[in-house]
Amino acid sequence: MADHSRVYKMSFAGVYPHYITKAEKKGRSQEEVDRVICWLTGYDTEQLHSQIDKKVSMETFFEEAPELNPNASKITGVICGHRVEEIKEPLMQKIRYMDKIVDELARGKAMEKILRS
Repeated sequence: MADHSRVYKMSFAGVYPHYITKAEKKGRSQEEVDRVICWLTGYDTEQLHSQIDKKVSMETFFEEAPELNPNASKITGVICGHRVEEIKEPLMQKIRYMDKIVDELARGKAMEKILRS
């Protein structure tokens, strides 16, 4: 099994601006990025920004998340060369879910489709 400890120790606050930049380059907003991340993790916007301010690791970000959305398992497809639905490591799968929905947002996918509603 691959060693993902480096990814897990990365600061969520370090990754978050990249999500914003990626979305804004494609005409989406920070509010939309926040919305999809909050949908996935159960954080509200205030809690999300508190985690960013505290510079928590990706591991802590997901450990402290109120509740992974029950529809998260409906997130499918390839991100970073891996099918998200086939990732065995639970934490890595959650991180890739987040990467995938931000990617979908940046690609112009409709919010209802991203939020699997």
